[in-house]
Amino acid sequence: MVDNLIENNRRWAAGKIKADPGFFKRLEAQQSPQYLWIGCSDSRVPANEIVNLDPGELFVHRNVANLAPPQDANYLSVLQYAVEVLKVRHIMCVGHYGCGGIATAVDGRRHGLIDHWLHPIREVAREHKEDLARYTEGRSRLDRLCELNVLRQVRNVGADVFVQDAWAAGQELTLHGWVYSIANGLVTDLGVSVSGQADYEAFVADGKPV
Repeated sequence: MVDNLIENNRRWAAGKIKADPGFFKRLEAQQSPQYLWIGCSDSRVPANEIVNLDPGELFVHRNVANLAPPQDANYLSVLQYAVEVLKVRHIMCVGHYGCGGIATAVDGRRHGLIDHWLHPIREVAREHKEDLARYTEGRSRLDRLCELNVLRQVRNVGADVFVQDAWAAGQELTLHGWVYSIANGLVTDLGVSVSGQADYEAFVADGKPV
């Protein structure tokens, strides 16, 4: 099985060189992505493929349930590098419908270590229990929680000092909240576009459920 992956790699590399002989030389020289994708580790949600970008065009951080927790050094290191070194212009917080992490967070059972990681999702569910109660069918309620979780992660990213300092310095940087559907391959923009401190404060205050 692993040998098959090596063979796939050889075919992929050969195809890239055939289509663009200078592709890997450009990649080797530098990476200069315009985007940071904060998404879920789910194997069905391949970031580059979803938005049809080549290697080098998308900086990616993935974890279970696409969280941006302010205490996670891994996420913070990626965020700092993306904002301060790569100077990305867009940060997309991307959830997906049918997320196992979202379902696990609120199924009422104990799962071990993952329960600690998913705790922020349970907080979001408690804070928006009235909103979620409007969805009588379990799947639609979980899909709504996926959306609410994305909005909370946009809030977390916008509150971080790396992003706040970039905005204060006049750096062009916009935050977005998206949800991907595995069922049809399409991304839904949740209508979030936060491009500075004033936008961020309005986003938190204008009734968006965060």
